[in-house]
Amino acid sequence: MFASKIHRARVTHSDLHYVGSLTVDLDLLDAAQMLPGQQISVVDVDNGERFETYLIAGERGSGVIGVNGAAAHKAQIGDTVILITYAGMSRAEALSFAPVVVHVDEHNAIVHIGHDPAAATEGTEVPPLSLPRG
Repeated sequence: MFASKIHRARVTHSDLHYVGSLTVDLDLLDAAQMLPGQQISVVDVDNGERFETYLIAGERGSGVIGVNGAAAHKAQIGDTVILITYAGMSRAEALSFAPVVVHVDEHNAIVHIGHDPAAATEGTEVPPLSLPRG
């Protein structure tokens, strides 16, 4: 089950010799209700690569999307990526579940937070950040 998504972020850093993982601005993690250590799927829009790794919190407000370790071979600085997490749940839970979708601009600043993974966001404004925790 799809749990949350950061849509069309830009890779800002790459470190082939880092131990591994994906570094993401803590503001983006919070908005998408993602957690450090959580497994994440990365889809590179520019080259079609897909890979899985785990999240590391980056500096809050930095806009960082850093591809580390061997995954650095799969995404270049400047590539557009979609970051997706999934959650296991019962059918009853899934029927009432609303995923969190965070849309960002070219600097990885939050443009819109919604629940429709297919919604376009051109011209939208940033809503207040009042997301439930837990």
